[in-house]
Amino acid sequence: MFCQKLSYFYPANVQTKKIPVLISASEIQQRVRELAEEINQRHNDSLLVVGVLKGSFLFMADLVRLLSCPITVDFVQASSYGNSTESSGEVTMVKDLTVAARDKHILLVEDIVDTGNTLQALYWHLESYQPKSLQICTLLFKKHKYRLSIPIDYYGFTIEDQFVIGYGMDYAEQFRHLDYIGIYET
Repeated sequence: MFCQKLSYFYPANVQTKKIPVLISASEIQQRVRELAEEINQRHNDSLLVVGVLKGSFLFMADLVRLLSCPITVDFVQASSYGNSTESSGEVTMVKDLTVAARDKHILLVEDIVDTGNTLQALYWHLESYQPKSLQICTLLFKKHKYRLSIPIDYYGFTIEDQFVIGYGMDYAEQFRHLDYIGIYET
């Protein structure tokens, strides 16, 4: 009922758009459990888990609940998309860490790694804090588009070059609430 009352906020095409499923909710949850197990096997020390806002918030929440080592949580926010389905190529830092990162093991949690432009900017930024280690975990990886030498330590799924939404990812701030990952077709 609450969503019905707020429906006037959403354009008609957003309300009625059928979103094709790329990865189901059950597939996501299974893979998150597997990723957490991989991380648990490699880490006994405490981790500073850094989520990249806004897209990674659901993935990160599910992931950290399954980690067995001591964790601290923080977030960064960078932007290169705005309200477009294409990256501008220019990365803007919107929010920085609020906890100390020096000499910590950092796990950077991304929703999706595409070209790697945003990842590279965040990686260099976090490296400037002189952590003990810095690893990357992403739910989605467009491996064929990635051209950087920064290793992706953990990834959930490789996908083709499609614009995806759901499970935290959006188009113009819509669709983050979906429990699956869908293909956004313009």
